[in-house]
Amino acid sequence: MATYLLKRSYLLKDLEEVDFKDLWGNHGIFTTMWIFGKPPKILFFENHIKNLIRSLQIFGIKKRYLKKDIITIINKNLSKKKNYNHLLRVALNNKIISISLRKRVAPKLNFSLEFVNLKREKPQYKNLKYKKILFHLKKMDNSKSDIALISKKKILESGTSNLLFIKNNKIYSPKKDYYEGITYKFFKSKVKKIFKKDILINELYNFDEILLIGSGKGIASVKTVKKIGWKRKSLNQFKKFLKYYSSAIINCNQYRF
Repeated sequence: MATYLLKRSYLLKDLEEVDFKDLWGNHGIFTTMWIFGKPPKILFFENHIKNLIRSLQIFGIKKRYLKKDIITIINKNLSKKKNYNHLLRVALNNKIISISLRKRVAPKLNFSLEFVNLKREKPQYKNLKYKKILFHLKKMDNSKSDIALISKKKILESGTSNLLFIKNNKIYSPKKDYYEGITYKFFKSKVKKIFKKDILINELYNFDEILLIGSGKGIASVKTVKKIGWKRKSLNQFKKFLKYYSSAIINCNQYRF
């Protein structure tokens, strides 16, 4: 079970605090960011906020000075004096802004994937229709496992992250029906090419590595997919990705209150 440092909600119209609502299942958008250190840093903060605002507008959730209001709520709930290693979640529907901080759990090298036949609603957006996914995730130790979402025998994404598949040092991702996260876009800017193809379950044995990339996991290497007997053959690309990610952490600026 996740360990929360705080959970708070505010009315969108005037930022008055109300009883906490997680907003799961609502028509709305959320983003999850890694906050770490003292004083705090938030990895890829500006990209997260820009993407959040853009997605909210597409979902018809608009308000003058919305970015300013979101940052006001974030600032109200952060401290320069705390030493963070948390996931900062900001979620909005057309009435509420909710914010939470939960302890970040680093993935281990004995990581595994479990298949679930499920495709998110409007998967190209980080929307709040996540209850079915959360039902599966709450049963798992997220330091050691995640679910792989399957539709029509194709692998799309994990319950928390993007998935990359490595074959002969070439990097592949699914063609469609998944959300390209902020961490995915960071790695996309660093590697020579990510090839788009349908990732079929019955062809998974061809791949040498499977990587999870996202704000919560950072970068994780899958060791096994037990249902089909797949086992990791290499850590080559994982080590390269880890260097890119470590560099981003080192170069991340202190959060400006």
